[in-house]
Amino acid sequence: MVGNRVGLAIWIQSLKQVKQLKRFGNIHYVSRKMKYVVMYCDEEKAEETMEKLQSLHFVKEVTMSMRPWIKTEYQNTVPEKEKEFDYKMGI
Repeated sequence: MVGNRVGLAIWIQSLKQVKQLKRFGNIHYVSRKMKYVVMYCDEEKAEETMEKLQSLHFVKEVTMSMRPWIKTEYQNTVPEKEKEFDYKMGI
């Protein structure tokens, strides 16, 4: 059973070590031009995984995605077009 996951962005110095990162989680994307890896891991183990990744010699920086904590429910502030042009014509 899959629990809650969180995304990690890992900035690396060389692409040779991408295979070593597979043991820490599921690799979703590798940017060859900008040299970073997007990886998913369990939310409970995210802090431990970040510390382990940061201690590797080829890792520059590790950042966690804030998507699970951002509110994604929005209010409809723009009126619908039907209501916007609903003029009461007095004929």
